[in-house]
Amino acid sequence: MTNLIEMGKAAKQAAFALSQLSQQEKNRALQAIAKQLEQQQERILAANAKDIEIAQQAGLSEAIIDRLLLTADRLKAIANDVRHVISLADPVGKLIDGGVLDSGLKLERVRVPLGVIGTIYEARPNVTIDVASLCLKTGNAVILRGGKETQFSNQILVEVVQSALAQAGLPKAAVQAITDPDRALVMELLKLDRYVDMIIPRGGAGLHNLCKQHSTIPVIVGGIGVCHTFVEESADQNKALFVIENAKTQRPSTCNTLETLLVQESIAAEFLPKLAQHLQAKQVKFHADHSALEILQQAGADVSLVEDEQLRQEWLAKDLNVIVVKDLVQAIEHIQEYGSQHSEAILTSSQKLAQLFVAQVDAAAVYVNASTRFTDGAQFGLGAEVAVSTQKLHARGPMGLEALTTYKWVATGDYTVRS
Repeated sequence: MTNLIEMGKAAKQAAFALSQLSQQEKNRALQAIAKQLEQQQERILAANAKDIEIAQQAGLSEAIIDRLLLTADRLKAIANDVRHVISLADPVGKLIDGGVLDSGLKLERVRVPLGVIGTIYEARPNVTIDVASLCLKTGNAVILRGGKETQFSNQILVEVVQSALAQAGLPKAAVQAITDPDRALVMELLKLDRYVDMIIPRGGAGLHNLCKQHSTIPVIVGGIGVCHTFVEESADQNKALFVIENAKTQRPSTCNTLETLLVQESIAAEFLPKLAQHLQAKQVKFHADHSALEILQQAGADVSLVEDEQLRQEWLAKDLNVIVVKDLVQAIEHIQEYGSQHSEAILTSSQKLAQLFVAQVDAAAVYVNASTRFTDGAQFGLGAEVAVSTQKLHARGPMGLEALTTYKWVATGDYTVRS
């Protein structure tokens, strides 16, 4: 039986040991993990095959099975991702700022690890390695809880990581996993505030809401992307078509995918038939308000009347909401009502309206004349990401290595006393 108290204690001790390591020592452990992933390929793929078989028997969708699937090529890519983390700059120990006070006290802010991270995620075995390697690089211990769909894959992946840690002379408890599928253990993990410093959920809205409602540990909320693009009347319409195509169809199942297109009323009759024709080959299904519905129907598009609840959810598929708005003010009002503070975009030739949009839209990432698909740690030059945060405290947007740290104030005096 899984004893979370013991796991928590062991993780806390491991986090202390990791916090004292040099960048070279952490990188050696990561190198060992990458090597072990390749050497243990047969065992890992055999365990993954069990998960795939169970998923097929359970009738899970092709999209979910594809997320679950590990192949030799995918495993090689995961090992290379670990090597990429080795190449990233270690933020731990970095001086943020500092100076000397009037009292003569030297005061500095220095980056330090958070401690113990709890990560709860769904059907992606690659997340197991992604999160483990990012946490190790930043000197954090991690307790992983993957979905039941990845039970066998996660078990073997964590064994491989722990074996590599032991080889590198580091505590195995630096990376632990709850492999028992009992959901009660998730609730117990969310209350483990004595040992766990942060919870990062990666999954759908249901998982995020569960963590928000029940956790006594700070939760990083994010990954839910009801993303909008507003086509303003001065936009270059032909260029706009390609941005919309990219934002909606490049990889529809991601959180930075466009879900609702807002089109200014003055150009709707001209622009929407072009859009329908442009996206026809991509088999996009439209869900439109009354104004857009009429135009798209006349253009021969696959379209139905949009419902309010559809404007508040992620399609994660080739479905696109289309809303006609009077102007920028109405577009921003719509985003305020239905957006998830993830990624929002405007397509315009007006610098003034672009600046207004950026100033007034509340989101982790705001784009001018660009696709929302760029909201990603690698694309932002962070090297990698552990999650995308849509909240405002601690971290916002793609969370790279720096977001897995906090800071401490270090004050140095000459036997200095306060007057």
